[in-house]
Amino acid sequence: MKRQYRVVVAKPGLDGHDRGAKTITRALRDHGFEVIYTGLHQTPEQIAETALQEDADAVGLSLLSGAHNTLFPRVVAELHDRDLDDVLVFGGGVIPDADARALRDQGIAEIFQPGASLRGISDWLENALDARD
Repeated sequence: MKRQYRVVVAKPGLDGHDRGAKTITRALRDHGFEVIYTGLHQTPEQIAETALQEDADAVGLSLLSGAHNTLFPRVVAELHDRDLDDVLVFGGGVIPDADARALRDQGIAEIFQPGASLRGISDWLENALDARD
């Protein structure tokens, strides 16, 4: 890792299941990232504002409610409104392949589905951020 990157992990919307978000938060921290977990029930505006205030390099979104097609692009739009187009956005959850492709087309760098390895996610994020630096 070229430097210690700052990553905001967030749970947008009304989804109350945070086990996955907590698991990825710990995995990223153990890999060497500085991680800020926002907790449950965050609005896209709150997530973008946290990314701004924390000078985040990346934002990881976790969602199981099925609202990914609405909420993930709204987070990207809120980041754009704050001139944070350089913040890498990735997501995870139970997201169908077709939706994952559409989300990538809308600015989400990667979507991780159930069964993705924590090491694989951490390595991907490190490589993606190193390539940008």
